[in-house]
Amino acid sequence: MKLGVVGLPNVGKSTLFNAITKAGAECANYPFCTIEPNVGVVAVPDERLEVLGKLYNTKKITPAVIEFVDIAGLVKGASKGEGLGNKFLANIRETDAIVHVVRCFEDENVTHVDNVVDPVRDIETINLELIFADTDSVKKRYDKAFSMIKTGDKKYKTEAEFLERLLNHLNSFKPARTLPCNEEEKEYLKDLFLLTAKPVIYTANIGEKDMGKPEESLPLAKKVIDYARSENAEYMVICAKTEEELSGLSPEEQKMFLGELGVKESGLDRLVKTSYKLLGLISFLTAGEKEVRAWTIENGTKAPQAAGKIHTDFEKGFIRAEIVDYDTLVELGSFNAAKEKGKVRSEGKDYVMKDSDVVLFRFNV
Repeated sequence: MKLGVVGLPNVGKSTLFNAITKAGAECANYPFCTIEPNVGVVAVPDERLEVLGKLYNTKKITPAVIEFVDIAGLVKGASKGEGLGNKFLANIRETDAIVHVVRCFEDENVTHVDNVVDPVRDIETINLELIFADTDSVKKRYDKAFSMIKTGDKKYKTEAEFLERLLNHLNSFKPARTLPCNEEEKEYLKDLFLLTAKPVIYTANIGEKDMGKPEESLPLAKKVIDYARSENAEYMVICAKTEEELSGLSPEEQKMFLGELGVKESGLDRLVKTSYKLLGLISFLTAGEKEVRAWTIENGTKAPQAAGKIHTDFEKGFIRAEIVDYDTLVELGSFNAAKEKGKVRSEGKDYVMKDSDVVLFRFNV
């Protein structure tokens, strides 16, 4: 899973990126500090892995990972190449989802490209540039499909009609992801690889003094929340500066610090959970003395395809999956004990994997 972190210059993108990846991306108070995208691979926090590691006395624990890409600050005119815009847009195109960081703090020491902090204006500045870029792409596809209608093939007429509806939607300054689509149209949309079709998490970056306060009580953050809700998009409120401070602490110190702030989870934990929800992802687990590991799959994946995530031979020669629920395994203390109690299920090719599954795949090639 690859998430692109975007936003206007000086909204806290790189600060957040540094905090969640500890990758040390350069962070300074001027536009275009980030030119080449910084990339950081982050382990997905999963307490189950530590528990299983102790249970199996395992030699290695391997969590699932997320790749974060810190994309340089976009500006007005990016769709036309302003501020190295073409390069930035290409970087966004390669991601699975967008983390759109929005400035929701006042600080006279940190300049704003428009001099005044206005979250909705900032969101719309980015969204419009992405919409303009998508409009150009869709127009080219529409012209091609329209010219092929004369061949008599009905698929071109159907495609052209959908693309015309999509163009009208984009020309109304609405992102492609908000266009109502049937199943066939969703496939058309997917094949277009549009920037505004990507799922988004609007991330309100608040000041340190606002940490621990109810989200709805923060006027600037509330604007971001309301905007996200109007789009049925995901959102979260975070303090990038605090997250950066947290990243330098031990797990015990982090827990104590968060407790003092009245916050239950770190921004990274919440961002990961929100990302999984956004992209419809779950993790299944494998466990043994050699390794305990989490594997990321799409919700709805069947057992053979899940096995294929481990190795293609597992999918080709799939026989069955021996599965025990995580909580049951921990309660009974071992896979063999669960088997003796009849708690290990033997599932076939049509079984749909669940997030709590601890699995042993049987295969033959």
